Amino acid sequence: MRRRKKSDNGGFNIWRSYSDMMAGVLLLFVLIMCVTLFQAQKSYNDSIKERDEKIALQEQYTLELLAQQNALEEKEGLLKNQDEQLKSQDEKLEEQKLLLAELAAKLKEQEKTLNAQQTSLDEKTALLKDQQAQIDQIIGVKAEVVESLRKEFAKNNVNVDIDSQTGALALDANVMFDYNEAELTEEGKSALEQVLPIYCKVLLEEEHMPYLAEIIIDGYTDTDGDYSYNLELSQQRSLAVAQYLLDIQYEFLNDSQIKSLENYLTVNGHSMANPILDAEGNVDKDASRRVEVKFRLKDDEMISELNKIMSDVSSGE
Repeated sequence: MRRRKKSDNGGFNIWRSYSDMMAGVLLLFVLIMCVTLFQAQKSYNDSIKERDEKIALQEQYTLELLAQQNALEEKEGLLKNQDEQLKSQDEKLEEQKLLLAELAAKLKEQEKTLNAQQTSLDEKTALLKDQQAQIDQIIGVKAEVVESLRKEFAKNNVNVDIDSQTGALALDANVMFDYNEAELTEEGKSALEQVLPIYCKVLLEEEHMPYLAEIIIDGYTDTDGDYSYNLELSQQRSLAVAQYLLDIQYEFLNDSQIKSLENYLTVNGHSMANPILDAEGNVDKDASRRVEVKFRLKDDEMISELNKIMSDVSSGE
């Protein structure tokens, strides 16, 4: 009985030892699991942290990429603007080139025109130089004739007023005619006998004849009355003087001079045109009633034309 009891206690001890061993194993397993779980948690946490860090880095990188993308887009926009500006400048340069080409063409055309004008001016200048001597000669001849008339009248003690520029001789109509009449008075005939022979002989001298174009007798009235009436009166008076000259020409001219006088003589009536004014600008009626004897040289018209040309040249036309 005692021995069996002993067996029973021994069996109990084995199971107890086995239980303790299993408890130890279980505890070890638990510890291992805890360590494993801890390491796994730690690894998980490290992974999460690493992931978060990577995500943060990725976000930062993404932000940097976005910033770089924005910078690139800004640069692209700037480059595009600059390209557009360059394109616009190129277009402007092309327009300016075209404008410069047009201006160059215009300048060339203007230069051509100026050259033509210069050529024309040179031709006119040459013409003026060639004709200046003729003008001087003509002017000299006219001055010579006027001076010869002055000397001849002075030599014959005849007091007359000869225009120093034109050589015109004014005869007082109040002396030669009665008021509103066209028939010469005796006093008028006497005055004509003194002045006409001297005037015509000087003009018909051989040295003056080559230049003479006309011997002119012009009649004028005052400004009173009707124009038509005064025109007829002035014509009749100038004609009366011319007729008297032709009546007495045989007394002082030779046959050749008489023929020349008839070729050169011109008679005009001007009515109330070109009245004589006094110092205050009023019409001097007595002075306006007159008959003028004057002459014209052949080249007087040429002088006027040349003076016009010289005026045009001086004004740059």
